[in-house]
Amino acid sequence: MRIREKNCDYCQTIAAVRYRIQYDASEQWVLVCPDCRRELATNNPNYHYGGTWKAKKRK
Repeated sequence: MRIREKNCDYCQTIAAVRYRIQYDASEQWVLVCPDCRRELATNNPNYHYGGTWKAKKRK
């Protein structure tokens, strides 16, 4: 199993799990950490979930 960590597209912190979401009217997909996902999803009519990216990949 390999481990890959990447930065959150919103806050730039390193995250082992990121969520693919849309959070504004631009409809651009971004990968964000769990904390940013919760913040951006709260009371947001433009929020759309598109999947989960994980650092640990199965072979």
